[in-house]
Amino acid sequence: MPGTFSQMYVQVIFAVKGRTNLISKTNEEELYKYIAGIIKGKDQKSIIVNGMPDHIHAFVGLRPSMAASDLVRDIKNNSSNFINDHKWVKGKFSWQEGYGIFTYSHSHIESVYNYILNQKEHHKKKTFREEYIDFLKKFEIKYDEKYLFEWIE
Repeated sequence: MPGTFSQMYVQVIFAVKGRTNLISKTNEEELYKYIAGIIKGKDQKSIIVNGMPDHIHAFVGLRPSMAASDLVRDIKNNSSNFINDHKWVKGKFSWQEGYGIFTYSHSHIESVYNYILNQKEHHKKKTFREEYIDFLKKFEIKYDEKYLFEWIE
């Protein structure tokens, strides 16, 4: 019987609610590993998870058996519960509504991986807002600024 073979590569970007710097250096590695585990637990391929104190980038090999929106929902729900269960922040932690998701070909894996790996260096030159709007423009996604993330100026 013939099989279906597919691998789609997506970069998901989502932010802390209020764009507050709540992902501490102390906990970031454990959080990134936890998010990678969520991805793997959903039978998807976690290529790299990294970010900044106020947002996350996850690069995923997505199988067509799972809707990207379901994966992002599960990542955000489970990781916010994980952060709250560990009491890493005062009050209740949550992610902002919405996210960006961008597709890549197999030939882009190395460059996207390196881009995500070097987030801290990259953000010395560019704000999250600049980065995110650049993605929207690069991928020719129409947007209205009032529906983007809450920005900290």
